[in-house]
Amino acid sequence: MTTTTLAVLVPLLPFLGSVAGLLLGRTAPGYVRPLAVLPTVAAAVLAVVVAVRQGGGKAIDASTQLTPTGSVPIDLALHIDGFAALVAVLVGVVATCVQIYSTGYLREDPRYPSYAALVSLFTSAMLLVVYSGDLMVLLVGWEIMGICSYFLVGHYWETPEARAASLKAFLVTKLGDVPFLIGLFALATDAGTFRITGVLGAVARGELDHPTVIALLLLAGVAGKSAQFPLHTWLPDAMAGPTPVSALIHAATMVAAGIYFTARLLPVFAASAAAMTVLAVMAAITMVGSALAALAQDDIKRVLAYSTTGQLGYMAGALAVGDRGSAVFHLLSHGAFKALLFLAAGTVIHAAGTNSLTAMSRMSGLAKRIPDAYWTMTVALLALAAIPPFAGFFSKEAVLVAAEHTALGDRTVAPAGAGWTVLVAGLLTAFLTAAYALRLWLRTFRGRGAEAPDHGRQPIAMTSVLWVLAIPSLGFGLTVTYLDDWFDGNALTPTVTTAVLGTGLAAAGAVITYAVWRTLAARTPVTAAAQAPAPHVAHPDADAGLVEAEALHLPHPAEDPADPGRALLGPLHGPAADGFHLDAVYRTAFVRPVLAAASLVRFLDREVVDTYVRAAGTSAKGLGWLVRRAQTGNVQTYLSALLAGSVVLAIVAVALANAAAGA
Repeated sequence: MTTTTLAVLVPLLPFLGSVAGLLLGRTAPGYVRPLAVLPTVAAAVLAVVVAVRQGGGKAIDASTQLTPTGSVPIDLALHIDGFAALVAVLVGVVATCVQIYSTGYLREDPRYPSYAALVSLFTSAMLLVVYSGDLMVLLVGWEIMGICSYFLVGHYWETPEARAASLKAFLVTKLGDVPFLIGLFALATDAGTFRITGVLGAVARGELDHPTVIALLLLAGVAGKSAQFPLHTWLPDAMAGPTPVSALIHAATMVAAGIYFTARLLPVFAASAAAMTVLAVMAAITMVGSALAALAQDDIKRVLAYSTTGQLGYMAGALAVGDRGSAVFHLLSHGAFKALLFLAAGTVIHAAGTNSLTAMSRMSGLAKRIPDAYWTMTVALLALAAIPPFAGFFSKEAVLVAAEHTALGDRTVAPAGAGWTVLVAGLLTAFLTAAYALRLWLRTFRGRGAEAPDHGRQPIAMTSVLWVLAIPSLGFGLTVTYLDDWFDGNALTPTVTTAVLGTGLAAAGAVITYAVWRTLAARTPVTAAAQAPAPHVAHPDADAGLVEAEALHLPHPAEDPADPGRALLGPLHGPAADGFHLDAVYRTAFVRPVLAAASLVRFLDREVVDTYVRAAGTSAKGLGWLVRRAQTGNVQTYLSALLAGSVVLAIVAVALANAAAGA
């Protein structure tokens, strides 16, 4: 079987599994789990085969015209280079882990069939984005992911949080997708084609007439999809969905799509120094702001959500300095350890059996009860904090090295200012990342909150997946010397300067956080409330949100005296915990004006338009009443009216004649 045929099957198999799962979900529920897992496993295996055959060498291209358009043609095309081959493997492996994990995590959920089918469709859409060689076909996968995220984030639609989060995710990403679509059309108009190879050829020949406008329009869509400032606010709220969905969105699908798209079309962005500078500033603000926000969160999933935003900022920063190899390398590394972090967090929540224990201030006694989650999450957090030799160290160092080269003028793809911006922000974020990673570990596994009832050993489908993902989280970075051919031939190995600075700052962040935590823990006695057991919930899925935190009668998380994040942030803690009030800014700048305009339109419709409509109806009704009153049916009345009218007409005629004669 040819490589092209195998590549076509990779996104097709999950799609067919999704369709079959939806059709058989009610009539043959026994087939739902095999239809969720097996097509995704097959797609992952085929993606590995395609990657081996591609081998990091010449890109695989194949196409057939999808439909005649009369102008710019649209092709059903494949374009598989080293980046595409490796990202497809990541998507397949993470999606497989999520599907297997979900069979245990959602085993009692009545809506599991639709959930599994949507996850398969989500996976298929991302694989279509990865392999597509035509921008319009890529856009199809891009938009399918948007609608899948809407349904999956709102899986627990009974809760207002899930409904609001799904709507917010959809609207915010669509806010970026509108200029993104305009940018795609402008790009195709300048290049004369939607084919990615044709677009890159046009850029190389200098045929783009409006590179800055096109790049900025495309960046809006990238910011929405990959949760970059200022369109990142949907991602923390998306934690209202099931935890496995969070792992899929954050590690391998939706948020990775914007970074991958930018990497694929990096020459388009590099054609504009202004666009690269904007991307660098956007990445720097995202990195630092998200890390500060993560340090102030109490909900374990929101910490990880802000962490994802910050790590995506690293990837965007690498692209801003013109190094797509380090960006995709960090995307792959991050995909492994972030999927592990979310699935381990899901195990913590599942073990607790209550949604109140998504708050770290209420966790206690979990290290011994769930050792699989404890050890694997420790590995993932070390990778997140970029501690050698874990995967995150090598990939994050690759980003910092690229920024250093640009800042010092060794590379001229992007302005030197962009390099300095990314380098400084990246080093500061390394310090903050280690701080919030250790804070999460201490408060989750060494906390003194209310211990939840022990629900027994977690399903093997959940724990086995954690160990599978722990392998690349630990060892993927060690393959760095063998991946140069897959990443444009650029070396991804760390340099002494950035390694010492990055690791030193990370170590400093961890040491300071630990010292503050020990000091606060020594000063803060364990209260009776914290020792009280958490209430039991019948529903095994904590994400259903069936228990409110207030039911525990514990201190509000923001008032937890043993939180090192509060001491480290000081006066920034409040704003950081609220995402620096960006949602309030949006409400003031956009939501309230729209609501005010809607109120004005409603007033005009009700008081002006409806008044005219009612007046027209009333006038017709009054005229009808008068006409009806004249129709008495009495012949004498009619004759009298006729005679009176004749007399009046005669008098008027005589008066007019006399007036004419006198004139």
